[in-house]
Amino acid sequence: MSRYLNIIKIFWKTAISAELEYRLNFVFAALSSLGGLAGSLFSLFLFYRKDYNFQGWKWQEALIVVGIFTFLEGFSSTFLASNLNRIVKHVQDGTLDFVLLKPINSQFWLSFHSFSLWGLPDLLFGLAIIVYAGSLLGIGVSAYLFAAVPLLFGVVIMYSLWFMLGATSIWFTKIYNITEVLRGLLAAGRFPIGAYPAAYRFFFTFVVPVTFLTTVPAQTLLGRADPAWIVSGGCLAVVLLILSNRVWRFALRFYTSASS
Repeated sequence: MSRYLNIIKIFWKTAISAELEYRLNFVFAALSSLGGLAGSLFSLFLFYRKDYNFQGWKWQEALIVVGIFTFLEGFSSTFLASNLNRIVKHVQDGTLDFVLLKPINSQFWLSFHSFSLWGLPDLLFGLAIIVYAGSLLGIGVSAYLFAAVPLLFGVVIMYSLWFMLGATSIWFTKIYNITEVLRGLLAAGRFPIGAYPAAYRFFFTFVVPVTFLTTVPAQTLLGRADPAWIVSGGCLAVVLLILSNRVWRFALRFYTSASS
């Protein structure tokens, strides 16, 4: 474990050094994050301007969902997009050969090799909104610690889905936009799941598990989450994480390398 942690440290130190060559990009990334956040808040405001509630979700409570969604957007930009979107390029250019020849787990290398600073504004803005809304609702520190558990499950679920989609590039090399489709579906998590009709709630719970990404952590923070949903989210996270590794290993059986 310590070996892998040291490798991550080296990876991220190198990636950050490369990113800092273009420091002005961070300003533009922050402005872009502010624009996206303003859009989310404005959309939410349109629903609540006439005292409308999402099936019992007050304005401050819905803000927590927006904050968690923004945080996850930052996580995906910082860690997932900078790594997993490159799987397609590695397969298409043949550089996956060099990854597979390294004396390290290939899934680990592909998942942690890069680190992007440009997702940090979303991470910070998301946390700021969560803390702000929580202060309005009088939420204590212990509630944040409990909510971190289902939020971690949501991170693992999102990573696993993203990685499995990236693994399909071994069969279909031109799928650059497939992760954007996933991000588009996950965008439904910017609102509480109760905001959607029953058919959509079923889809975003049992087909694309958006519910476990934002709504369940928000309910946990508010102290009204059903423990069964938290346990289900944990089980789903473990199953998908194991499945992502199995899918990757299965996909590698069909990888013929650039030199064969």
